[in-house]
Amino acid sequence: MKKRDFLKLTGLGGIGMMGSGFKPTENRLSPQTTVESFSPPVFNMSGYRAPKIDTVRIGYLGLGNRGGGAVKRIIHLENVDVKALCDIRKESVTKALKTFEGTPHKPDLYSGSKDEWKKVCERKDIDLIYICTPWSLHTPMALYAMEQGKHVAVEIPAATTLEDCWKLVKMSEKTKKHCMMLENCCYDFFELLTLNMARQGYFGEIVHTEGAYIHDLYDSFFDKSKRYDNWRLRENVRSGNLYPMHGLGPIAQVMDINRGDKMDYLVSMSSNDFMLGTRAHKLAAEDPDFKEFAGKSFRGNMNTTVIKTNKGKTIMLQHDVTSPRPYSRLHLISGTKGMAQKYPLVEKTEHGRIATGHEWISEEEYKKLEEQYKPEIVKRIGELAKKVGGHGGMDFLMDWRLIDCLRNGLPLDQDVYDAASWSSIVPLTVKSVGSRSSSVDIPDFTGGAWKTNKPVDITLSEGGNTKVRS
Repeated sequence: MKKRDFLKLTGLGGIGMMGSGFKPTENRLSPQTTVESFSPPVFNMSGYRAPKIDTVRIGYLGLGNRGGGAVKRIIHLENVDVKALCDIRKESVTKALKTFEGTPHKPDLYSGSKDEWKKVCERKDIDLIYICTPWSLHTPMALYAMEQGKHVAVEIPAATTLEDCWKLVKMSEKTKKHCMMLENCCYDFFELLTLNMARQGYFGEIVHTEGAYIHDLYDSFFDKSKRYDNWRLRENVRSGNLYPMHGLGPIAQVMDINRGDKMDYLVSMSSNDFMLGTRAHKLAAEDPDFKEFAGKSFRGNMNTTVIKTNKGKTIMLQHDVTSPRPYSRLHLISGTKGMAQKYPLVEKTEHGRIATGHEWISEEEYKKLEEQYKPEIVKRIGELAKKVGGHGGMDFLMDWRLIDCLRNGLPLDQDVYDAASWSSIVPLTVKSVGSRSSSVDIPDFTGGAWKTNKPVDITLSEGGNTKVRS
């Protein structure tokens, strides 16, 4: 081809693209939004100090795996009063009640009807509704509880659709009631340590972080005794990152997401499903309880998602709960002066690694840093939390901190904007995967308030006076 003809051809091509209105960003998919998503916040719940509650009165909804563990932890806290226990299964309520034998708590019991939980939310003598039900019930229960004047603590994910994420935000702003997603991994010991180190500049400017939920749950998906009505398997008839919160929560706090920076957009890719469908289809032909899964497609074994923030930083998330792999949440923090990585755990220890160059620092150096940067909450009740338990103590630290904030009228470490933005990754990754990994915009649930919202306060400069029973 002659040079003149080549230039003419490429020039015409460029004109054609300009004439069509082509823009490089048009391969980005905007999430489905509502009018509310573009409006400023009715009331900014980030940093909100609700009126103090001296004794926090609690109603529990859902007493299976997570709810059963929650009531066992709460008996170690003073300044709380458990008023109600609710589960559709009577045997679960009866079992949970035994936890309170020999304690001052005398909870009323609710079971049998699928709407019994509403009676708990409607009670006038309850301050906090603690939700541990299957995912599909999280949003409707949280919305109704706030509407009835209750603060809400809800297991993850707080919502599974963008519409529900927005509903939670607007209801929390309207009622001025807290809606905290119970992301316990934000209270694990290495995560708290590295958050404090990041706040004090040890890693320099944070450039990139990584989080994951890699956990072999394959057999439990098909265990009817553990998964009421096969709810967890049913949630996996989508392909995306269906459980990003454990990996995302701690690193989002490190990066001050919703409090100085925000997640801008993501791209997500899933492998094919090589395990769930095969077993589900086989069971569907043998067991009537699995009949609904005949012919269904399931999410891929591994999902990898990359997020770009407004300040140009990146986040990588992974999700795999079927492949036979060791447990990992990654928890990698990379900055201009150093980095930290939790998994795989250092042999014979409970912590990760830290580096400021090509080599990991020594165990002796690590112990010095651990003592220097140990967060106040760990100094005060860390050892007791390990004794009480709940994923090594982080569940108890989470509960203690929640109750202490409510009692002292302090802002929560995780507000409704965190619940919404971290949960929104689920439907957004499903959309990206379904569109050949096109980039998808992440809504700003703060309505622009992220620019001035203050970072999470981990100093315990206020409060910290909630007593515990050893």
